[in-house]
Amino acid sequence: MSVPCVAVPREQGEAVRQALSSAGVLDGTHRIVVEEATIYLPITDPPSVPEEYADAVTERELPEQEPQRTPADLLGYDPTYERLGDIVILDEDGPDRAREIANAVVDSDIPVRTVLNRASKIRGELRVRDWEVLVSPDDIGASNPYSSPTETVHREYGYEFLLDVDEVYFSPRLATERHRVLETVEPGEHVFDMFAGVGPFAIPAADRWAEVVACDLNERAIDYLRENARRNGVSDRVTAIHGDVREVATDWEGWAERIFMNLPHSAGEFLDTAIALAGEECLLHYYDIQHEDDPFGPGRQAIREAAGEAYDVRVETEHVVRSYAPHELNVCLDVRLVER
Repeated sequence: MSVPCVAVPREQGEAVRQALSSAGVLDGTHRIVVEEATIYLPITDPPSVPEEYADAVTERELPEQEPQRTPADLLGYDPTYERLGDIVILDEDGPDRAREIANAVVDSDIPVRTVLNRASKIRGELRVRDWEVLVSPDDIGASNPYSSPTETVHREYGYEFLLDVDEVYFSPRLATERHRVLETVEPGEHVFDMFAGVGPFAIPAADRWAEVVACDLNERAIDYLRENARRNGVSDRVTAIHGDVREVATDWEGWAERIFMNLPHSAGEFLDTAIALAGEECLLHYYDIQHEDDPFGPGRQAIREAAGEAYDVRVETEHVVRSYAPHELNVCLDVRLVER
């Protein structure tokens, strides 16, 4: 029987699946099918598919899905959790509820090796947090090919990223946003990632044959970035630098044709450095968190003040990435700087 589905390149499958699931249109009664380079994801309501995937809606015969046990089936309510590789992450204040959800995750059909609960907010310059290990590989007799229970491989749009959530910052929620801006990278571009982490911007940019310089203050993040560049076959196009980007920038002034500034809350403090890095023409991806009443105004003003008389500032896109907190939005301004 033909059913409506979204057909996209295979490497986009997981990110698109997450987007369809978040939109409430992923059909769990039929199987996802991969055929050669295309993945077919069944949907329940084509008109409600996110706009960016509307042109990919088609129909295809897909087999019915065998029922799988979810944590919600076992608990009687729908718990909130996040998956990062084979780690499931909770954000529960109550220890009893956290333990109850962890047990349900393990007893469900979700492939899992470790269950963590957030034990602190993101803290410090390295943007890491504390974790409570609710379930470790040893607890469930799972094999552990990694160096710690908090290390995993996350796959996104065909790339894989080895990381340890105890040592580095990484958000799988930004997969669709990363894909949005990375699709515009051109071969031969000079790309500077000012806060690179383990490489989710840098590595796909290099895979599009850009020349990438990636900097991070967290030495372990740079270690993972170099390993991830090797895993994804782009080591020859990625220069990974450990250090404060304000100090690193002196060696790359006027070099960049594209700059990623994914450090919401603090990116404005580094705009002078971004201006120093920018070449004659440069596309700046500036991430910010602001109140919903004026989510883009403060960023526009800060960029124009930093550019001064040196650059014309042309805002090409003002994009809401996601809701961050009540009445606060995580946004991106795609801004073209053109030297006067």
